Amino acid sequence: MTEVQSVEVNGLSIAYEIDGSENAPLLLCLHGFPEYRAGWSDVSALLKARFRIVRPDQRGYGESDKPKDVEAYRVHHLARDMFGLMDAIAPEQSFFLAGHDWGASVAYAMAFSEPEKIDRLVIVNGAHPATFQKALIDDPQQREASFYIPRLKAENAESRLAEDNYRRLLDMMERFSDCPFLDKEKRQAYRDAWSRPGALSAMLNWYRASPIVVPVENEAVEDVPVLAIDQERLRVRMPHLLIWGEDDAALRPSVIEGLDSYADDLRRVFIPGAGHWVLHEKAQKVAELIAAFLGEAE
Repeated sequence: MTEVQSVEVNGLSIAYEIDGSENAPLLLCLHGFPEYRAGWSDVSALLKARFRIVRPDQRGYGESDKPKDVEAYRVHHLARDMFGLMDAIAPEQSFFLAGHDWGASVAYAMAFSEPEKIDRLVIVNGAHPATFQKALIDDPQQREASFYIPRLKAENAESRLAEDNYRRLLDMMERFSDCPFLDKEKRQAYRDAWSRPGALSAMLNWYRASPIVVPVENEAVEDVPVLAIDQERLRVRMPHLLIWGEDDAALRPSVIEGLDSYADDLRRVFIPGAGHWVLHEKAQKVAELIAAFLGEAE
């Protein structure tokens, strides 16, 4: 088991673990909701012989600090945290970047803002902001799949999710795909992470701070901030690999339609028999794909 370390970034303490040799190529792996740094641990165990893997608790999660204001969870703050973390670990070095779920959103924001620092980008069952927003508007089934988002933004979301030892939060994970990895030990580890003071509110504030619009049925959508952004500002300029568990119940295929129009060098790999938690369900396959893609740059 690796040691949990921390560093002060943007006035916050950010916790992280590092797997692998100090001289190996750097790979930053970002977890999503409602996970924490352990979200990448299965894949990291398979990659650490070749890469130096940084697995942080992003702000609001796990052992990292948890600001109270919703504004603190705007994606540009989240991206700055991760650049600051990597600069503290390996000053002025570029690195590989991977993100899953919400971690993919932060990874995309990093790729847009400072592409010179990122050698290659890997996204695993996560969505580019523009293609996700378009899917929410154009695909009724994706709107239905995302019905949980307004519920997570509600004022009573914390109390509802914490009831009965976080039963609803665990149930939500199991709706997104099969979860054989959620054994008794891992369930308790998730509960422990969610039970930290301020953690649940902080995690939900990621949704509350998001500009993504989730229309209700038959609602006319006029103000869509993400789609008003110049497409060039949302371009992925480094080589980009998308890994997709085909049975994802949270993100339908429509959320990745048109992604090639935002990427200079995109490859897609689909994994049958895996859903949203593909990092756990098919860790070996994901690790092989990442190793091959990043290995091209070594």
